[in-house]
Amino acid sequence: MGASATGAAPAQAAPPTPLDLVVPAPASVTPGATPYRITRGTQIRVDDSRESRRVGEYLAGILRPSTGYRLPVTDGGAGGIRLRLSKGSFGPEGYRLDSGGKGVTITAAAPAGLFHGVQTLRQLLPAAVEKDSVQPGPWLVAGGTIKDTPRYGWRGAMLDVSRHFFTVDQVKRYIDQLALYKINKLHLHLSDDQGWRIAIDSWPRLAAYGGSTQVGGGPGGYYTKADYKEIVRYATSRYLEVVPEIDMPGHTNAALASYAELNCDGVAPPLYTGTEVGFSSLCANKEITYDFVDDVIRELAALTPGKYLHIGGDEAHSTSHADYVKFMDRVQPLVAKYGKTVIGWHQLTGATPAKGALAQYWGLDDTSAAEKEQVAAAARNGTGVILSPADRIYLDMKYTADTPLGLDWAGLVEVQRSYDWDPGDYLPGAPASAIRGVEAPLWSETLTRSDDIEYMAFPRLPGVAELAWSPAATHDWDAYKVRLAAQAERWEALGIDFYRSPQVPW
Repeated sequence: MGASATGAAPAQAAPPTPLDLVVPAPASVTPGATPYRITRGTQIRVDDSRESRRVGEYLAGILRPSTGYRLPVTDGGAGGIRLRLSKGSFGPEGYRLDSGGKGVTITAAAPAGLFHGVQTLRQLLPAAVEKDSVQPGPWLVAGGTIKDTPRYGWRGAMLDVSRHFFTVDQVKRYIDQLALYKINKLHLHLSDDQGWRIAIDSWPRLAAYGGSTQVGGGPGGYYTKADYKEIVRYATSRYLEVVPEIDMPGHTNAALASYAELNCDGVAPPLYTGTEVGFSSLCANKEITYDFVDDVIRELAALTPGKYLHIGGDEAHSTSHADYVKFMDRVQPLVAKYGKTVIGWHQLTGATPAKGALAQYWGLDDTSAAEKEQVAAAARNGTGVILSPADRIYLDMKYTADTPLGLDWAGLVEVQRSYDWDPGDYLPGAPASAIRGVEAPLWSETLTRSDDIEYMAFPRLPGVAELAWSPAATHDWDAYKVRLAAQAERWEALGIDFYRSPQVPW
């Protein structure tokens, strides 16, 4: 029974997305009975605060094009979609989402929590909500309650703009994609052998000359101070903190080519457009080196409202150990002098990390026990650790031998491998309390377009976000791959290029 006289069954609206189909997995989900339906009469109700209004306008900006509804952002009232700041046990980034027949309420103690709750709400709506033209709907949100707080405070992604330069708009596009999965740190790798990408007024040739090329010899480019401020502003509007990196004392050929006096022999090398590493070094025994570093850190710190400044420190193969230690002993206090906290790649632990410094671990599963212990010992001594194991979450590693982009020096990294590890017990001997979180670097030797960034980041990036956000108890590949597969329709609606891994039941 139930068929019409013509024998055709009536069209059924698709059921709403279950609350537990979200990526990253929420901390707790309690399904309820009645869904909420967004209609022409729905209003977005916000507190009398600039921050909640801003998040409300952001949400309206996503929903209006696809629904065709006005969705006014209004103060107070009942029903509709409500964004509410309230003291509670949410922490700085947690939220609670309550959905029922009369409306959806997102409650958080801080604006970042409201914003993350909005990302969850997006995923509970049909993927067509992401399109920029009117879609048929209906716009149902499953009933029930989500309570959610992140496992780690550091949920990062790094973009290398040095090997190939990416424009402000390309960086903004990536920021929006990161925000969808509650990533809260954008680490920008601003200098390397192949290009210097940030204007420094006191050393103008760094950008003008050192930024004039890239891998393969293309035109390169750099960010003016206004460009960089715009990236920071946009990231801040998506609740991401920008962490700038000036890599040193190695990875510095672009700087050495720009200023002869930074070289020990006073001779500037040519610009470099290849992909080898480890051949360049600032001169640790010249005082001008530290004048240079002071100026760069001073100007970059003044542009950066965030807490951190990354000084690199990896692959300094052309710097003796004694010179490396001397360099780091001189440079780390300069970061503190300008009000920032030091981050370095984990080789920093071969020197003496400054008090409060963070070490970013990029080793492999089979990195030597001695190297891992050096990092773990620093962690036991108070140095925080960000985990970026290269054979797990370097997003520039090829998925398979046939992947047209990327590198394979750390091995092939399929989607399951990138997801199937636990940051809490990854580094032997490091106390769990020292692990600040997880960050997925994307190096750009082979990447030139936004499509390239997306193809390498998706579908691995959402898994990294889940490792960093979700409780360890939710961590299960067989369940995750089903939730991940459900994201594909959203990526298509957003125009995100991605790799259709055979490990995922698309």
